[in-house]
Amino acid sequence: MKTLIKNGKVIDTESCSIREADILVEEARIASIRKNIKEEGCEVFDAKGLIVCPGFIDLHVHLREPGFEAQETIETGTKAALKGGFTTVVCMPNTNPPVDNEGIVSLIKLRAEKDGYVEVLPTACITKGRLGEELAEISKLVAAGACAISDDGSTVMNSLVMRRALEYIKMFNIPLIDHCEDHHLSDSGLVNEGYCSTSLGLKGIPSASEEIIVLRDILLCEYVNSRVHIAHVSTKGSVSLIREAKKRGVRVTAETAPHYFSLTDKSLVGYDTNFKVNPPLRSSEDMIAIQEGLRDGTLDAIATDHAPHTSDDKDKEFQDAPFGMIGLETSFAVGITELYRKDVLSLPELVQKYTVGPACVLGLDKGILKEGHEANITIVDTEKSFMVREDFFAGKSRNSPYLGRTLQGTVEAVFVNGNLRYNKGSFRK
Repeated sequence: MKTLIKNGKVIDTESCSIREADILVEEARIASIRKNIKEEGCEVFDAKGLIVCPGFIDLHVHLREPGFEAQETIETGTKAALKGGFTTVVCMPNTNPPVDNEGIVSLIKLRAEKDGYVEVLPTACITKGRLGEELAEISKLVAAGACAISDDGSTVMNSLVMRRALEYIKMFNIPLIDHCEDHHLSDSGLVNEGYCSTSLGLKGIPSASEEIIVLRDILLCEYVNSRVHIAHVSTKGSVSLIREAKKRGVRVTAETAPHYFSLTDKSLVGYDTNFKVNPPLRSSEDMIAIQEGLRDGTLDAIATDHAPHTSDDKDKEFQDAPFGMIGLETSFAVGITELYRKDVLSLPELVQKYTVGPACVLGLDKGILKEGHEANITIVDTEKSFMVREDFFAGKSRNSPYLGRTLQGTVEAVFVNGNLRYNKGSFRK
């Protein structure tokens, strides 16, 4: 059956523009994009008044499987991703056991093919056990299907090990995704170091703990002529370092997350553990710098860092609760509310951060709507508002900092490889 998406406003992420057009989908690919395509023999989806985008890509998701299925599974996490408009997600390797051998990469791929609602690209570990001491067998991990390597949640503190990893990945054309945190400086901190940490009586994490490792990675990357991707950038200093490195031609890319361009450490006044995340929510000055980094292209992508936890885990004293917040279902709405509606980014620029930006980081031929390309398509209503309630979420966990908040911008429908998988609250596999 052919599918015709009619009357929508189509985002062209290559030219950063919007045009009115119909999209004909045939055999999982885009057959035609133009006005007034005939409906004969087609199943018609009327997108009148809606925005038609390439399927979103999330560079940074914790699906928790294997090992932490009480928090999330590949099935529930990809269902949450679908509701958020994502058609591809990159899952992090800090599972139990960690993804440091080809067997676990293959397991994730098999589970995703069987249970997943969207495409899942596994990330494998940089080092064995994520211990930062000995390189994992990267060639075998890539052969098994790893799209990148990362010790996410942990930093490779040994600079020689990091250098060897950056040299090694040059053979495979994959990014190294680094969680940048000097653990000695963080020193078991809980929130951003500053006025709020002092007033709340909580141990602080200095911005320098992130920036020192960002600078270390940039210098190593430049020295060995490799590439590095900086995860969840949260500070003004990190944005500045990445900006200057790009000007010098260093092959560095970077992402931030919605909570870093929409929230600050002032949100922690009530000791709500849903706002406890690592890197921590920073100052207003940092938030503004993150927005500017998105505006000027220093930050290539918006990723959720979707980190689900059970209610029991989060319902503890602040110092005992785990770091992390969910974000898949609300990410684009936060972007519409805080970036598009406040004139930080135009709508095509915002969509680029969810599509062609992450695709370029991974070297994927995705993130664009073009004849012959995969029909991964997300359809959104940028005018519709909704309140974030616990029953809104499709995943297992509810640890969202946006609970009770009204956001603008809803995902109305999602096509994955030409199949309508999500339509106004209904899911299909």
